[in-house]
Amino acid sequence: MLNPQQLVAVEHCDTPLLVLAGAGSGKTSVITQKIAYLIQRRKLAASKIAAITFTNKAAREMRERVGTLVSSEDAAALTVCTFHALGLKFLQIEHARAGLRRGFSVLDADDSEGIVKELAPKGAKPDVLFGLRNLLGRAKNAGLSPEEALAAARGPRELEAATIYELYQQRLAAFNAVDFDDLIRLPLRILESDDACRDAWRERFRYLLVDEYQDTNDAQYRLLKALTGERGHITCVGDDDQSIYAWRGANPENIDQFGRDWPNLRVIKLEQNYRCGKRILRAANRLIANNPHLHEKKLWSEHPEGAPIRVLECKEAEHEAERVAAIAATLAEKHKARWHDIAILYRGNFQARPLEKALRLARIPYHLTGALSFLDRAEVKDLLCYLRLLTNPSDDAAFLRVVNVPKREIGATTLEKLGQIAQSRHSSLLDATRSDGVLRQLTPRPAAALASFASLLDELRSASLHQSAADLVELILKRTGYAAQIAAGTPDAGVRERKLGNLRELADWFRAMQKGGNSAGDLASQLALLSHADRDDPGNAVRMMTLHAAKGLEFRFVFIVGCEDGTLPHDGAIDEGRIDEERRLMYVGITRAKELLTLSWSAKTKRYGEVHSNQPSRFLHELPQDDLHWQGKDPEADKEAVRETAESHLARIKAMLAGS
Repeated sequence: MLNPQQLVAVEHCDTPLLVLAGAGSGKTSVITQKIAYLIQRRKLAASKIAAITFTNKAAREMRERVGTLVSSEDAAALTVCTFHALGLKFLQIEHARAGLRRGFSVLDADDSEGIVKELAPKGAKPDVLFGLRNLLGRAKNAGLSPEEALAAARGPRELEAATIYELYQQRLAAFNAVDFDDLIRLPLRILESDDACRDAWRERFRYLLVDEYQDTNDAQYRLLKALTGERGHITCVGDDDQSIYAWRGANPENIDQFGRDWPNLRVIKLEQNYRCGKRILRAANRLIANNPHLHEKKLWSEHPEGAPIRVLECKEAEHEAERVAAIAATLAEKHKARWHDIAILYRGNFQARPLEKALRLARIPYHLTGALSFLDRAEVKDLLCYLRLLTNPSDDAAFLRVVNVPKREIGATTLEKLGQIAQSRHSSLLDATRSDGVLRQLTPRPAAALASFASLLDELRSASLHQSAADLVELILKRTGYAAQIAAGTPDAGVRERKLGNLRELADWFRAMQKGGNSAGDLASQLALLSHADRDDPGNAVRMMTLHAAKGLEFRFVFIVGCEDGTLPHDGAIDEGRIDEERRLMYVGITRAKELLTLSWSAKTKRYGEVHSNQPSRFLHELPQDDLHWQGKDPEADKEAVRETAESHLARIKAMLAGS
């Protein structure tokens, strides 16, 4: 059931194709149908096709949808993954070309930040450390080596970051490890410099499909170019109006660069929206028309007009939160909405606190996207570090995390001295603990504990050769005494059961992910690539999230709060002239709504302890005013709002009395 533009996009395969897919225009259908078309009509082997997106969740959904269109054998042979997962696969095959040994580790963000902190000047403040790590990441996302970053440095801060970059990579090499950015940078450097390797990978993947193309950074674009070559067997699907990640390196100019690098590029626009009512879509079109466009497009819909867009003027953030909670309660009661049909979107996470309070008081269940992820739980990270260390004995970051987990009475002074000795011997920390000569230089008691730890790891490594990853997790819990420590050392029964449940779930994950030939270390590296959104299972609850996190989602009822100048658009963007991206962010928020959109702003905001007077967001004035109902300008809308608030308060009181 494809419309004419979608059908053309599916069947065009012989030259590069850019599909400009507006919000809600069915881009995933185009990608999945095209994969089926390539296999069934063009007779291309499924193993020769790679579909690349930005989140594991999107990749999983795409794989499931393709699975309904092709045979199970073809579905299994496809590569459907994120850029970083593709980079990991490349390095696991080509590790020698990257200067890595088999079983290398993928460091997570905490590991990377810890190394930067060690290499930075003593006493560096958190904002300085954040800036250095950000500059280092930007250099990697641009595909620069440490030497190139040093040559390109402008100013003392960039020079300092480039110097740390060189030391940082030396540390990673000693650990036999890579970070997330290296999963793109290293494959790119190999493909651009090694003709034989590049030809082999172009043969491995004869056709590429790329989702959310507008979010690619420079290194990712060059990686696509290296894999595609002159034949141009590639389809990129994206929307320049939804490019909202410049702050993390995304370059919307890649849309223009695509046409310059492949002059025979064909561009197809998907402009029929299957999500929003006409009124919401009209507002989105009017707003985004204020941005410059290389490729003009205008979304249209066959859905009904829909209700007017409400604009709520509130006294301050607490009042705004109360009104949002009241309207949400009315939607559930009168419109029979499920809680998960409702989303509350905001510019920054700092706006969530008053909203949480209001929803709790109203007895409304909610889920906060971006809260502590399963994979960020301390007990899960501990177990993953044990697996990393078993696979890669050179992983000093993993060693330092688990050498005292559970407690082994090995102090910081001992570890610092061990590190100095290991560095002088050019060995890893774990290798150093196996040397009697090293242990004799340490205090006897911690030296004995280190020797026992090394012996335990040797025993577990031997066992890992004959056990599945899931069984190995359970063995680690038993032999290290970690599970017993949690059971004995966590007095709160709920917390204790949650921690032990997380560890059982980790074993279940490995059981589900286990495939022939995948080691425990390989699976741990795959888990390291999962993001917060990939594990969210909020159930029936109001969704609360940033506008950035909302991209790709849709809801019947959407609230966008904080629509005042200084918040949306953000004051930093106003000062730096980055209004276009803020407008795209507002556009993304508006186009999440299917039926009803409510925009709210506060007349006063407290910032850094001071109260500031606000003006409504300039974006509100860019919307078609005939489609808005401004509170204070429409008496009927005001009466409705007052009535909803009163009903919500009454319902809340009844609920509290019933529960008392």
